[in-house]
Amino acid sequence: MNKRQARLFAIGCTAAATFVFIGLTIDSHRQFPKLTNAQNITPEVTRGKDVWHDNNCINCHTLFGEGAYYAPDLTKITQHRGAAYLQAYMRDPAQFYDENKHRRLMPRQDLSESDITDLIAFLDWVSKVDNAGWPPRPILVTGATLPGTDRPLDPGAATAPAARPVEQSSNPIALGERVFRSAQPACTSCHSIVAGVNMAGPSLAGAGERAAATFTSGNYKGEAKDVDGYLREAITHPSAHIAAGGMYGANGVSFMPATYRDTLTQEQIDQVVAYLMTLK
Repeated sequence: MNKRQARLFAIGCTAAATFVFIGLTIDSHRQFPKLTNAQNITPEVTRGKDVWHDNNCINCHTLFGEGAYYAPDLTKITQHRGAAYLQAYMRDPAQFYDENKHRRLMPRQDLSESDITDLIAFLDWVSKVDNAGWPPRPILVTGATLPGTDRPLDPGAATAPAARPVEQSSNPIALGERVFRSAQPACTSCHSIVAGVNMAGPSLAGAGERAAATFTSGNYKGEAKDVDGYLREAITHPSAHIAAGGMYGANGVSFMPATYRDTLTQEQIDQVVAYLMTLK
């Protein structure tokens, strides 16, 4: 190939690449409204985006894997946690963990109730964008520690000293999450809250919906009178009902310890149930 032929070849390849790039760009913009559910961008979603930016949430968190990596990615947070949990958490994050133990430094933003509602609407819209599986790994948001260690389960936990002492919580969901992490043995030793991540026990993602489906299935063999009661029974008397074909029990006996009815108070059990009902 002489110089002229090489020059023409380079020009031709550049032109072809440019044509393909422009075509793909046009096609991407054509699909954006569908991929992003643009029709669902309500005034609340737009205001929530402004709350996200005004409070510099991206300085610690990421969306679609973009932003700071100090705290967990929130792309799918509303698919993991219900609105009741997110509202209570945003009102006062310190109620949900012990800063001295878990080393989490989420600031209290003092958001108004309308700001919190709009921010949740924005995050819910984000969670429904077709992001082709990005980020490519599940984000664990339990705030728990690995069994037998002080190492946080989620990658967003910080290692800096606590900024202020933990505050006493009065929120049953927050208290339920604390019991979930600190009961002996800790629920997090066997259970994940991420869908499809089964450990020694099944994932508790969508615990409330799954409990309702089991309770109304016609195959339920326990003595609970409602869905909340079924969850309480699963904590205190785990062998009362074992799902058919399950791998978490044998000979009618659940592998889950039956000690929580003695080590937890009724109030603590109710708090755990309140927390489980917020998981999605």
